[in-house]
Amino acid sequence: MSDQLSTTYGIDGMTCGHCVMSVDEALTELPAVTGVSIDLVAGGRSTATVTSAQPLDDAAVRAAIEEAGYTLAAS
Repeated sequence: MSDQLSTTYGIDGMTCGHCVMSVDEALTELPAVTGVSIDLVAGGRSTATVTSAQPLDDAAVRAAIEEAGYTLAAS
């Protein structure tokens, strides 16, 4: 039985493995997050699929991504 939610976010500005680590760390620190998987598209729009125990606050996700130095893509 899995009560986990999975949400995918577009992220602009990521170019390398260090970028992936920074965003992964920032998102993992959010309450209720149980996993993060990032698909890096250097120079394009990368995606982060976040697994959580409850719905995430979009403002908190945006703040975490911006704190890591990147931009949450418009939906």
